[in-house]
Amino acid sequence: MSDATTTLPAVRIGADGRRRVDARAVLRLAAPLMVTNAIQAALNLTDTWFIGRISTEAVAAMGSIYWLMTAVIFLLGGVGFAVQSFVSQAYGGGRRVRAAQAAWNGIWAGLACWPLFALVAWSGVALLRPFSLDPSIQGLAIAYWEPRMYGAVLGTLGWAMMSFFNGIGATRITLMVAVVTLLANIPANHYFMSELGYGMAGAAYGTNAAQALGLLVGAAFFLGPRYAGRYRTRLVWRPTPSIIRRQLAVGLPVGVTYAADVLGVALMQMMVTQVGNVGAAATQVVMMLTSLAYMPTLGLASAGTTVVGQAIGAGDRDWAAQIGTFVTRCCAGLMLGMALLLLLLSPWLLPGFLAGGDASAGEAIALALLLLWPAAAYQFFDGLYFGSSFALRATGDTAMPARTALLLSWLFFLPLAHTLVFTAEQAWVPGLPQAGLGALGGWIALMAYAMLLGTLMYRRWRSERWRRIDLWGR
Repeated sequence: MSDATTTLPAVRIGADGRRRVDARAVLRLAAPLMVTNAIQAALNLTDTWFIGRISTEAVAAMGSIYWLMTAVIFLLGGVGFAVQSFVSQAYGGGRRVRAAQAAWNGIWAGLACWPLFALVAWSGVALLRPFSLDPSIQGLAIAYWEPRMYGAVLGTLGWAMMSFFNGIGATRITLMVAVVTLLANIPANHYFMSELGYGMAGAAYGTNAAQALGLLVGAAFFLGPRYAGRYRTRLVWRPTPSIIRRQLAVGLPVGVTYAADVLGVALMQMMVTQVGNVGAAATQVVMMLTSLAYMPTLGLASAGTTVVGQAIGAGDRDWAAQIGTFVTRCCAGLMLGMALLLLLLSPWLLPGFLAGGDASAGEAIALALLLLWPAAAYQFFDGLYFGSSFALRATGDTAMPARTALLLSWLFFLPLAHTLVFTAEQAWVPGLPQAGLGALGGWIALMAYAMLLGTLMYRRWRSERWRRIDLWGR
């Protein structure tokens, strides 16, 4: 066995002498990240559960801004995603100090985004005004929006720091930080919402406080003696403009990709909210439940970023192509299995997320059971999308995926959702054909969009055009 082979991630030699993907090694790397992302899903569900204790209107308000808020966080936090690509390639090439530099520069770039987050927080009323939300819904939405946006930079800093640990394969630390954040979120929500009486705003304050604690735990490891000795994390903290520029070149398109995706979903959810509170509440709960499928898959896809990046850093792009395809197919299979499980368990899960005494709760639950069918239908293609896009991120091929997601979201998904959701009287754009299917129409449009996006992203990965990219500019 050559030295090059022994440094490659997740490789084993079969009886025929050929290289095979060591599925157990991939699973050991991915398992903590899958649990981490399942915890993130639980974090979202915790917020939804606490807000559901207020009223169905409160859940609908959360639904009206959830994806818009997520789009902003992804767009401004894209540089945090890029850190893992740089760290994994540096680690695969044996450049430990460079890996720490990538993390620090991601942190500096994230801090520079805080004024933009503050501007978005201040602009909440103006951003929601075009959607003509019911005044009570908009008031509740703004109560959550403003404090959450002011604290959203904590997520960007957390992504940058956790991307360092993911890139070097220390995924158990990422899991530990996620556990601390989840455990802190429950009492923090209770304290701010109930003890201090902040209601919707209290849920945002609680999430911010929990993320701040998680960030401190991650920093303690990052600057602790183990990593300070091996990676010089205490010595390479100064910003390096050349590294920041390269990270922005990779990270901003990643942010655009996911922002375009989730902003399209946000606008679809706005359409559903305008049609009625029942559809909005049902849509929000289904969104939270489907996160149980895609959050663990994001963990597996993130492991794909690590192993693909490490293989490229080790100088073997053939192995990067093989292991990236393996992980992508595993992502698709996992989401398919989770979709089937969700369909089986949904009758028992759904009633727990809407206030039992609310007159609209029964109607919202019945509608949510219907919406789960188109939601489940596209999960396999979402797996292709996640696996392929995370593998492409490791290579630095992020600009074309960003353009693809942007064009599909705005020129295909949103017009289709507008046509299927609204009646002619409700339409934002007059003169278009309208089916008036309400929330069901929105989910059918989302199903078609996810199937097309997943297929195109997988084809981009398999084209292997990323082989020509030199991420570090060496």
